[in-house]
Amino acid sequence: MKSIKQNYSLFENEKIIDGNNHEQSRGRLTGYKIYNAEQDRLTKRNDLPDLYPDLPEKKFDIIYADPPWDYNGKMQFDKSSTSADKMDWKKNIFISSASFKYPTLKTKELKKIPILEIAKNDCLLFMWVTSPHLSQGIELGTSWGFEYKTVAFVWDKMVHNPGQYTLSYCELCLVFKRGRIPTPRGTRNEKQLLHAPRGAHSVKPSEVREAIERMFPSQDKIELFARQKFCNWDVWGLDVREVYEDA
Repeated sequence: MKSIKQNYSLFENEKIIDGNNHEQSRGRLTGYKIYNAEQDRLTKRNDLPDLYPDLPEKKFDIIYADPPWDYNGKMQFDKSSTSADKMDWKKNIFISSASFKYPTLKTKELKKIPILEIAKNDCLLFMWVTSPHLSQGIELGTSWGFEYKTVAFVWDKMVHNPGQYTLSYCELCLVFKRGRIPTPRGTRNEKQLLHAPRGAHSVKPSEVREAIERMFPSQDKIELFARQKFCNWDVWGLDVREVYEDA
């Protein structure tokens, strides 16, 4: 496998001859060209023959989901505040992507998961969406057989990410409904805005799960795309296959 510096040299030396016999570079040099091989090496892939394991046969009142949104392979480059035209791409600078952490799925693939099969007639779906995926999130919840109702939680991560328009601090947890709100109800005074430090990549604050438990303490609950098993919750997803398959 070529090193990043070797990839740089390859593209740097790649020339073409135009109609006037003038030597030109073959297109603008970008990080996506230089780091393409490294991106391919780091990308996580599903080792199952299908998208995900089979869903449980049980039906639930509450479904809590954090879909593995796909960003079309988009990577973030640590340019150390240097403009792109002045960046020294020879350096082995830090790059990150959601697909480096877990297998991501496009919205059209997420729609194929038959979530309605595990939903009771009266059921709520709590779904995390990143801001760029807000419209896709509403589209996905609707395709699964639910009606979008409102933003249930706003998570202030207490640290910002660079954005194209404003500095990004928050992530949203939407709520969708099928039928009626499950009863009996628990608390009705849970706060929408939550301040909690950001932890490991994509890990959501436990306070949201705990708030849902207080809101619906006696209902059957499942977490989709879960990373670990929590008391009083069923789980499903690639990271909890052993827990799910042994249940």
